Amino acid sequence: MNILLCGDVVGRPGREAIRAHLPALRRDLKLDVAIVNAENAAHGFGLTEKICGELYEAGADILTTGNHVWDQREIIPYIDRDPRVLRPANFPPGTVGAGSRLHKLPDGRAILVINLMGRLFMDVLDDPFHALDALIAPHPLGRDVAAIVVDFHGEATSEKTAFGHFADGRVSAVIGTHTHIPTADHQILPGSTGYISDLGMCGNYDSVIGMEKAASIQRFVTRMPGPKKPQVAEGEATLCGVLIVTDDTTGLTRRIEPVRVGGRLATCVPTL
Repeated sequence: MNILLCGDVVGRPGREAIRAHLPALRRDLKLDVAIVNAENAAHGFGLTEKICGELYEAGADILTTGNHVWDQREIIPYIDRDPRVLRPANFPPGTVGAGSRLHKLPDGRAILVINLMGRLFMDVLDDPFHALDALIAPHPLGRDVAAIVVDFHGEATSEKTAFGHFADGRVSAVIGTHTHIPTADHQILPGSTGYISDLGMCGNYDSVIGMEKAASIQRFVTRMPGPKKPQVAEGEATLCGVLIVTDDTTGLTRRIEPVRVGGRLATCVPTL
């Protein structure tokens, strides 16, 4: 199975990068599934029903989120109606929406997509490690599902790395999101689980993690909040993500490669 995972979409530039590049990536990489983290897609904070539609139209199959999932309040009733939008599964019981999706492909194969959030330097949620155990128990990899992919939304690389090794051999891939900076540690772990600490963002890299530079710098220099809410940095965005190729028999990863298209970062597109 060929799976593309795209990092946090930041505002209009990130959405435009998805619209501009995802259709060609679907074609050239012969993608079976495209998963996009959309938690910053609406002006840098949260997402809306309209934006979900735009991302689906561009070729996204499933949208994951993180700590900004509720920033646009209109998503709260919508997320219960659209099972393709995930919020972290380790929110407390009773939270609206779902943290995982069993996605069926036209050829009959299925992929389990799981969204979890770390707890170091983040909101205090339930334990993501035990949450994973409960989520994958009914879906043995390579038997009931062809692939299991986890978007682990977290701040600390130590927690992300520990989680990757915890899940190694039991899921196809653990993919980190949230920090908006692509890491260079993409690898296949000893148990054949694909791993990267962070995909980076789909946003303008002439910025401070996708937001305007001057206001962000001022906040660090003065330690004072700015006169207005941080604004998305306009300009051409880079689409950042990874390609995962899984084994059709085991469901584990055979190949993981970074994907970067457009904007300021060096282009990196795998060839099949």
